[in-house]
Amino acid sequence: MRKICVAPSILSADFAAMGEAVTELERCGADLIHCDVMDGAFVPKITFGTDMISAVRRRTALPLDVHLMCVDPLGKAEGFVRAGADILTVHAEACDDAAAAVRAIRAMGVRAGIAVSPDTPLEGLWGCLEEADMLLVMSVYPGRGGQ
Repeated sequence: MRKICVAPSILSADFAAMGEAVTELERCGADLIHCDVMDGAFVPKITFGTDMISAVRRRTALPLDVHLMCVDPLGKAEGFVRAGADILTVHAEACDDAAAAVRAIRAMGVRAGIAVSPDTPLEGLWGCLEEADMLLVMSVYPGRGGQ
């Protein structure tokens, strides 16, 4: 039986009080912290990078799921692993080969997730889903909060 986890995103937190927000999420029973990283290219917005992940890592022992809404997510992956990510979730749409991306992420010693936008067909992903630790099916389009 699979466990249902509560994974709140810190994207809507006050960036000036991020540490306190993370502490409050942990106190409220979050199972992991979801960190939405946006690069301004794959999605129009820019959020935070490795420095913020490193700061959040210092404030909690909870696993950090770093959701890379980025062009070339594998090129950025090692920096986020060094910053403290426990799970790297990349968009299938940003990878030439999602299964290879999952394997590359797992070779870095962290869990690997695949994210898909609402209109992305899953048919081409069945093979990589067997290797992935997590599937994030977006109910909104990446980078467009408040939908």
